Amino acid sequence: MNLIDLAFFVVIPILSVAMILAFGRVLRGPSLPDRVVALDLLATLGIGIIAAYAVVAKQPVFLDVAVVLALLSFLGTVAFAYYLERRV
Repeated sequence: MNLIDLAFFVVIPILSVAMILAFGRVLRGPSLPDRVVALDLLATLGIGIIAAYAVVAKQPVFLDVAVVLALLSFLGTVAFAYYLERRV
């Protein structure tokens, strides 16, 4: 087992636990902004998992998927901020 495999077996479980906790915040979040931040965190954690898998599998094409997911997450966050600004 080399260092990359070891990092994969440590990183993926930690990110998975973080995703479970963030999903709990999506369900329980006391306010709408808390839920949106938790959704943004879920997207970020998904990007981390995709990037870790791309490194371990030696498939750089998955990094393109991670970049697209990051772009969509950013645009969603900006759209939500615009919505909140217009609502108040």
